[in-house]
This record gives sequence, C-alpha cells and structure tokens, in this order.
Amino acid sequence: MMKKELLILFILNFSFYCTGQEIKIPENFTEHSIPKVESPEWFVLIHSKDCYAVKKDNGRLIVEKTSYYKKDSELEIEDGTLIGENKGEFGGALYFQPKEDREKIEIKFGNIVDIFRFQNKIYFTEGSGIWGSLYELKKDSAFTYNRVESFGDSLEALTIFNDSIYIASFHGFYKVVDQKATLLFREQFWGGLYPNSVVVFDEENIFMGIRSGIVKLNLVKKTVNFYTEK
Repeated sequence: MMKKELLILFILNFSFYCTGQEIKIPENFTEHSIPKVESPEWFVLIHSKDCYAVKKDNGRLIVEKTSYYKKDSELEIEDGTLIGENKGEFGGALYFQPKEDREKIEIKFGNIVDIFRFQNKIYFTEGSGIWGSLYELKKDSAFTYNRVESFGDSLEALTIFNDSIYIASFHGFYKVVDQKATLLFREQFWGGLYPNSVVVFDEENIFMGIRSGIVKLNLVKKTVNFYTEK
C-alpha cells in the first residue's frame, strides 16, 4: 500500500512539473476584460498615468509601478560601457564609452531599445514606429554589427529564458530561437500601452508589464489575459 501511494504521489508531481505551475497574480490585481482596440474603454487605458513593470523574485511574480519613459540601456563590457539611447522621433544611437577618460564613440545611429548578452554573444534591438530589428554586435579592432532578424513592428521589451529570446513589440509578441523569430501573437490590444518588461516562468506563464496593468500569455493554450490594479 505504501509503494502504491508513493507511485501515485510521484505521478502527480511529475504531471505538475510537466504541465507547468500556475503563477500567482498579486492580490491587488484582478482580471479585466480585454478591450477592443479604439473602443472608449481602450482609450481610457492608453491615457492612464499608471505604468507597471514585472519581474521574478524566487519564483514569484512581482509587479511594481514604474515610469512610462524608457531609460537608456547599458551593458558593461571588458573595456567600457555600451550605451543605447532611444529618443523616439528624435532618434538615438548606440555608443561605446571607454573606461579611459575619453569621449564616447558612436557605433550606430538609431533608436536603441535593449543591449544584452546571449549565448556568449552581444546583441541589441532597435525599433521605432512600424519596424524593429535584432542585431549582433562584434568587436575586433573596431565595432561591427549585422542584422540578425527584422520585425514588422516596433520592439519594446525582451527577456531571455533557457535558449530563447522573448520579445514584446508594440502590438505583438515574438520568440527568437537560433536567430530566427516566430510571431506568436499579432495585432493585440496592448498597441499604445507600451510594454516595458517581460518575464517567463514557463511556456504557460509569461507576463508583460504595460501601461494600465499587466498581461499574461500562455503559449500552449494561445491565450491572453489582462489584469488591472483594484
């Protein structure tokens, strides 16, 4: 009888980890119906002054209020700092600031969204308006870059989980594997709500911070849920 009970317990635990666990939404948030784009309810959301960011902490989802305005992105490398500026309609650039007291060097003009390391390489994203791109950055005697993937949407925020890059765009969501992007959600309601952060617990628990609330994506069930603060 004891062996049978242990076997049942093992099967239940195995099923739990295979199907993914349900991540708890903070108690001060409640599910909200997804508004139709350009409806009166949608316009209320895009004019909200509240903006929320998501992050992981010891396996828990943390939601915090943040500024609507995106900060410059930075990445420390061996001999200095890479700095990405995004000034919207006024442009921006990718710079390198040497550790020595010298002027920073412009690497590429454009709206730089994120700079990050992935699989022992350096990448950066660029985007504005209706387009976006993912680049690989290299340095030998000088910095060079090449476009890895192009997107038909402005890129807003990203995260890395296992061997994939997950990217929230202006109104879509992508997964990049082996430098190839797959569009998972398109023409979503968060266009105009400016995703600012992404966290992935597993394929069934992906969260985005946006203006007015947070979004949960389930890649297995292909579902989208929206939550606002009570």
